Amino acid sequence: MNVITDNLAALAGGLGLTLVLALCAYAGALLLGTLIAVCRVSPVPPLRALGAVWVNVACNIPVLCLMILFAFGLPRAGVHFSLFGAAVGALVLSASGFVCETVRSGINSVPRGQIEAARALGLPFGLIITQIVLPQALARTVQPLVNILISCLIGSSLAAAIGVPELTNITQQLNLRYAEAVVTFLTSGLTYLVIAFGATKLGGLLEQRLASVKGVRA
Repeated sequence: MNVITDNLAALAGGLGLTLVLALCAYAGALLLGTLIAVCRVSPVPPLRALGAVWVNVACNIPVLCLMILFAFGLPRAGVHFSLFGAAVGALVLSASGFVCETVRSGINSVPRGQIEAARALGLPFGLIITQIVLPQALARTVQPLVNILISCLIGSSLAAAIGVPELTNITQQLNLRYAEAVVTFLTSGLTYLVIAFGATKLGGLLEQRLASVKGVRA
């Protein structure tokens, strides 16, 4: 265990970067994916087509391929990212497709009568979406959205392949230095597991809280 206790600072630094990477990617994916979901249900056909193309591209290219393209492909076209930025960009693009489909399923679960009543009152599409549909859609998809957060956390480990010094990258470096693969990767894996378990529990509590608030209002 000396390999762990002697390198706690390096592992903590890697863990911190992993958390920042996952949270930045998730925030970006949540915002972008929600916007694309609104496009998917828009009454404007070109926006619906754009949303469909975006989802197909985002969900069907491996995250590792996207990271490599962001880090080493786009600079050849004159678009430069830091390695960290490339990892975040790839995770945002990939996760936004899944967020879009999750939010869209939530939007479709909102009773049509509410939307038709809002239209009858003359409310514009943007106001109906932001004030009536999205709050209910997001509340009904808490746990699936938490699962996407966990996917961002797990997917952030792929950033090790392009040289971002997050937790898995630090673990690889320690393994190369000490040849203690079992101990180092077991510690790293358990760390991801604990964080994912904590996120799942928080998501469950938030879902229960929203359900209780809805029950009180009903």
